[in-house]
Formats: sequence, structure tokens, C-alpha cells
Amino acid sequence: MKFYIIAGEASGDLHASNLMRELNSINKKLEFRCWGGNLMAQQGGVMVKHYSELAFMGFLEVVLNLRTILRNLAFCKKDILEYKPDAVILIDYPGFNLKIAEFLHLRKIPVIYYISPQVWAWKQSRMKTIRKVVDKMMVILPFEKEFYAQHGMEVEFHGHPLLDVLEQSNFKPVFPDEQRPVVALLPGSRKQEIQKNLPAMVQAAGNFPDVRFVIAGVGSYNEDFYHKIAGHANIPVVTGRTYDLLKQAKAAIVTSGTATLETAIIGTPEMVCYKGGTVSYYIAKKLIKVKYISLVNLIMDRVIVKELIQNEMSAANLTRELDLLLNEKIIKQQLEKDYSDLLLKLGGKGASKRAANSVLQFMKTKTFSQAD
Repeated sequence: MKFYIIAGEASGDLHASNLMRELNSINKKLEFRCWGGNLMAQQGGVMVKHYSELAFMGFLEVVLNLRTILRNLAFCKKDILEYKPDAVILIDYPGFNLKIAEFLHLRKIPVIYYISPQVWAWKQSRMKTIRKVVDKMMVILPFEKEFYAQHGMEVEFHGHPLLDVLEQSNFKPVFPDEQRPVVALLPGSRKQEIQKNLPAMVQAAGNFPDVRFVIAGVGSYNEDFYHKIAGHANIPVVTGRTYDLLKQAKAAIVTSGTATLETAIIGTPEMVCYKGGTVSYYIAKKLIKVKYISLVNLIMDRVIVKELIQNEMSAANLTRELDLLLNEKIIKQQLEKDYSDLLLKLGGKGASKRAANSVLQFMKTKTFSQAD
């Protein structure tokens, strides 16, 4: 059985790789052709394009890179037809993946969508397309199942796969001999995110001479990239050990995204920040229909972690909030309780395995219907 899998960013690479691992554990004869990252390649995926070539953030950035995006779409469609998969598994990345889903639907190639586009946040008009072209939708946030039901579509929630990832992690201190408190800086996984968010983080770090700050790097960029943005600040970059770093850290400053949830599951006190391009931000503000930008607050439907967005994301505000996280005992105690409640909502261990079983069960029904 052959699967074509498309993930367009680091978190998609992570979740797709875990799904692939569980699929392989059930059936050793599966083949995977992928758009994604190194983690998917480690699970046996033949890599077509790396997500570092695909991740364009913000409205203006998409427009500026439209020619590349259209070229990628055309190439992907051609590659799928030549590969002739039994099904295509799409991982989030909606701007690209929903266009591929429409293409596949017309050619009667089964579409499995794992990790829903955030249609509950914006572009709810996409629901009409999703209902029409997606054969099976699996969501990883508990409130998404109800949202889809309100829009006339039955979806599956098997729990959040991050719980398994973090449970299986064998945490080791990044700096085992460090006596100072460690603070993790997570400026994002996309180039534009890092360029926009890291400078204020670095500036705030200068106000804590007795704290060891560490930048969590991603494999797509070398240390020089981060050091150029950080300027003269002597802050080390640690790549490929974000979970170890978060486990050791007394607090973290995290750019909005999956990392906010990872930090909370590990149990590290955090504040969430986000600064984007001015044009993209003001367009997004008009269109996005959610109360919070962090997954932690969205899932709990209340403020659990502090959010600093756009103009509020300044060195002064980061300094003030970090001082509270490091020194106010009552805030840390409340976060610990809130994080515990969050884990209960996320559905327990075994999400990737349950999703893999569901995929293969779905393929059996497709095989039977095609035989009929």
C-alpha cells in the first residue's frame, strides 16, 4: 500500500512522522512518498521537498512568493499522478493542501486529512470545500470535533499526539553543570518568524545578568543565522534538543504555534509572543476570529499563559512578564494546576496509534468499495 504525505512545516513533520511510525508498526509493507522534513525521512519516507522550501508566513509573503507556490503545486500534482498512491494524507498546511485535495477529489484519489486546518480561527468558508473533497478528517484539538459537527461534518478526535512524543522523550539536561536558572527562547520555525521575534527576546535577556538564556534552534538554519539576528548578545543556540532545553528551563518565551502547547505539556512556565509583518498582521486582525493566539489558551478557553502580540511584544513587556514567571511563586503554582487540567483535555496517550489504526481501517473500506 502506497501513501503520499504532505506536511509544510516543522510541526507537521513531527506529527506525520509519528503517524508513519505507527503505520509501519502495524503494516511493514507500506510505502511513503513525502513533502516534509527529516523526521518523516527517518520513518522511511522518500522525500520530494523539504518544508524549509515551503513555509511562507503571512499574507504579503505569500503574494511575494506566489510564483514559487504555484510552481510547487503544479509539480506536486504531477508527482502524485506519477506515483499513483492508494491515498494521500494531508497534514495541516491548508493553503497548499486544500488545493491538492480538490485536485485529488476530481481524480477519485482518497484524501485523508490529519490535523485540521484552523478553519475555526479564520476562513470558515473553507468548510464547504473540506466537506466536499476530504474523505476522512482526523483532528487533534478537542474543541474541533464539536466545531465540525456544527458545520455538518463528522470527524474523529483520537487525542493529541504530542502527549506520546513527550512521554517517550528521555530528557537530558542541555547544561548539566549550569547553576544559574535557564530560560529558553523559542523564536519560531520559519525564517520570517525568527527575524521578527528574536530581537526583542534577546534585548529582554540583557536585563537578566544572572540567568542563562538559550535559543532553541531548528535544523533548517545554522547557528550563524541566529547569531546575526541576536547581534552581540552571547546567547548559545541549541539545535535538535528543544524538549531537553524546555525540561531544564525555569521559564520560556515562546513564539505562537505548536511550541506553546509542547512547552505546557512539558510543564515549563511560559509566556507567548508573536510579531509579524505590519501588513500581514493588520489583515490577519481583520480576518481571524479567535480570542487567543496560543493553543494553550484556546484549548482551555481562558487565559492560562500571558500573550504579547505585535506592538505589545516589546523588550520591556517581555522583561516584566519573565520576572513574574521566575520569581512569583503563586503564578507558578497556578500554572501547574492549569497545565494539569490541560493534559486531561488532550485525550490521553496513544493518539498516533489510534489514528494509524483508523487510517488502515478506512483503507480497507476503500479497497472493498473499489473492488465492488
